[in-house]
Amino acid sequence: MSDTRVIKVNGEEIEVPSNLTLLQACEAAGEEIPRFCYHERLSVAGNCRMCLIEVKGGPPKPVASCAQNVRDLRPGPEGAPPEIFTNTPMVKKAREGVMEFLLINHPLDCPICDQGGECDLQDQAVAYGRDGSRYEENKRAVEEKHMGPLIKTIMTRCIQCTRCVRFATEIAGVDDLGLVNRGENAEITTYLEKAVESELTGNLIDVCPVGALTSKPYAFTARPWELRKTETVDVMDAVGSNIRVDARGREVLRILPVLHEGINEEWIADKTRFVWDGLRRQRLDRPYVRKNGKLVPASWDEALSAAAEKLQSTTANKLGALVGDLAPAEAIKALKDLMTAIGTPHMDCRQDGAALGGADRRAYLFNTGVAGLEQADVILLVGANPRAEAPMINARIRKVWLNNLNVKIGLIGERKDLSYDYDYLGAGPETLAALANGEGAFFDALRNARNPVVIVGMGALARKDGHAILSNVSRLVQAANIVREDWNGFNVLHTAAARVGALDLNFLPGPGGMRFGAILDGAQNGEIDVIYNLGADEIDAAKLKNAFVIYQGSHGDAGARHADVVLPGAAYTEQSAIYVNTEGRAQMANRAAFPPGEAREDWAILRALSDQVGKTLAYDDLFSLRRAMFEEAPTLGQIDQAGSGGGAFNLAALGEAGAADSAPFVSPVADYYLTNPIARASKTMVECSAVMRGAGKLAAE
Repeated sequence: MSDTRVIKVNGEEIEVPSNLTLLQACEAAGEEIPRFCYHERLSVAGNCRMCLIEVKGGPPKPVASCAQNVRDLRPGPEGAPPEIFTNTPMVKKAREGVMEFLLINHPLDCPICDQGGECDLQDQAVAYGRDGSRYEENKRAVEEKHMGPLIKTIMTRCIQCTRCVRFATEIAGVDDLGLVNRGENAEITTYLEKAVESELTGNLIDVCPVGALTSKPYAFTARPWELRKTETVDVMDAVGSNIRVDARGREVLRILPVLHEGINEEWIADKTRFVWDGLRRQRLDRPYVRKNGKLVPASWDEALSAAAEKLQSTTANKLGALVGDLAPAEAIKALKDLMTAIGTPHMDCRQDGAALGGADRRAYLFNTGVAGLEQADVILLVGANPRAEAPMINARIRKVWLNNLNVKIGLIGERKDLSYDYDYLGAGPETLAALANGEGAFFDALRNARNPVVIVGMGALARKDGHAILSNVSRLVQAANIVREDWNGFNVLHTAAARVGALDLNFLPGPGGMRFGAILDGAQNGEIDVIYNLGADEIDAAKLKNAFVIYQGSHGDAGARHADVVLPGAAYTEQSAIYVNTEGRAQMANRAAFPPGEAREDWAILRALSDQVGKTLAYDDLFSLRRAMFEEAPTLGQIDQAGSGGGAFNLAALGEAGAADSAPFVSPVADYYLTNPIARASKTMVECSAVMRGAGKLAAE
């Protein structure tokens, strides 16, 4: 139990932990304290002075409440509780003086500021601002800074609170921002006028309290009161960050983070935040049927009839079904039931060929949970680049590294800048095998750790020898006692939002069935005549030329290019659906807008097709579908409950013993910004990709 103290806030006694700041203590007592520089997830700067309060028995001047802790307060006479005041004339005068000072150079541009209606400065100026200013000197103007394609700067508004600098340094782990010069010449800059090289730069917009940093893609697009706000779930990676989608009519115009301490805290990655323009480009908004070698628009009846005719005319053993990375669980369930009714065993959801799946879901989950990483004292990354594959998990690892000086992090795989220090152990399977044999100092660190963690990425598992790699990981986990009844440190880092849900639904090859790669090869050599492709676009689509392909998805990408029938589906913001993240947490995605044109929800398309095929599915509404889905996979109905509960499981069943290739581990995410059809359709993501590759503009416009 933490040490607590009794204090008085405006005459009311309250007991609070002694390590709280006075600002936090006042807010625990129900008193609102204005602030600019203070942020609960950043270090204390104490440079705006807006949070001034009066401490009885303290110095005869206001005190910055963010920079002093409860434990620092002196008791009153005869041991009486220390007293704090937030509403005295001295405090009011001090806050008004600070506000007047901060606004000396701030331009009167509220009508055009892109933070209109959401501005901390505006709100606090109403409460503490003066009706005039005693400063008659000319206002200072600061030239705009180049921070890349995502951040728009109006640096004359800047009050040097340094939130952005502290976020970049502490959370993102990049040193691109800083405060230069002194006095009137002080300004925040990127030093060398280059883009901020981080996957978390969009959060600078959120932490800026005065509109000096705003969203460049969103600038002058809409006002907050025009937008319909919907809380939902991100699918750009397998972390499942909680987000808010702001839409006007059918068009998504903004994506913002929603607080979830167990997953993304209050941050989101750049791809999550800025991919929204890809939701309206390259969309499939009507059915298509290939005639005379060309895809031509068709009616729904025509497209469904063409697909059904082909499904009915082919033998079950010549039919394959594929699931992509963005498919919702409901659509996966409907497709599995349809394929099972037809009788084909050729089904697979592992688009990357990962050696995963089985009855015990702990064998393919991030078992510690994202928040559980904070308990780790030794972390081993195997074939994973979390900075590109899961930026929010990488930020959590960096948090562990910052808060625990004794934490040890090791890496087997590509040597990359992960924003924290680590021991580079080796490049590939040979290093892993040696570690599994108990060799090296890092093995001793794992074995002696209180809470050891192994994170296995798709760079290790999505290989032809993935089963052998997984077997070596299993040997290491057993030898180092990483999985116990009280701790499960075996973690699989998925890269696809649909993958865990599909594995929970066992969308895998049946007896005698082909795996994902074999289905593609079968289509190329004639073993497979018909393929139902549910949004699989990160494939070698040229292999599908000889087969009849039914493609269902939201964007005209690689999968649709070689399709014979195109069935336009809804994107993740356009349908109510369940996604399961890498830690096994089922989350509900809510519809924020309607699909364009004639596009329909994914499960409804499959239900209509099943009727045409003569294998009518047993549900005709979303409620009935989910009920059937929960019966097959109960964990999908446990909304927002993480993982499997941990504990020991049969590690010996992981993988298959065999020889592993000597090739080094390589992350499947070669370009963070262009990993799926929605991202590739986004002009913003394409520009970010170009900038990060060095092809973009290097100087401010």
